[in-house]
Amino acid sequence: MTTKTIFNIDYLPIALIALMALTRFHHFGDVLHLPDASLATFFFAGFYRKKMLFVFLLLLAGLIDYVAIQGGTSDWCVSPAYVFLIPTYAVMWLAGRYCATFKTLATLELAKSFALAALATTAAFTISNGSFYLFSGRYSDLSWTHYLESVAQYYLPYTGSALIYVLVGYALFKLYKLLPAQQSQDTIH
Repeated sequence: MTTKTIFNIDYLPIALIALMALTRFHHFGDVLHLPDASLATFFFAGFYRKKMLFVFLLLLAGLIDYVAIQGGTSDWCVSPAYVFLIPTYAVMWLAGRYCATFKTLATLELAKSFALAALATTAAFTISNGSFYLFSGRYSDLSWTHYLESVAQYYLPYTGSALIYVLVGYALFKLYKLLPAQQSQDTIH
């Protein structure tokens, strides 16, 4: 049994598209809205291993942002740095691709996968926030030190929500594996 069959790859894109569409409108969430699951979506999209899904999700993210802005959401984050969301999400997708090579969801492999997701999420935070500082044109008078101090408050919500989604995703897959019908299918393969 490989991770690819555990994740039932044929249906994964539908779930990921739905998750992004339902959560992308609110970055950190609030009482009425779940936090943005885009990072986790790209991470699990890496398991699918199809570059077209990556491209589709990038286009979907842009479309959702456009619709949100047209609906009254602030366009503060849309700047020349917006293009750096491509490498931000690519880091997550590549981490997911690597994690798809794990053959089981044993405890050690889950720990490695989660650690890699944490590292990728930190890299994604660094790329998206660093590029915003450098290229948005909004911080020309602010030093790197002051910018880092002001953006540090967003690190835990940014990475934490993504990692919670990754943790929930893995927990759902583990629960799926416990279903009697799935166990009998696994013994056939």
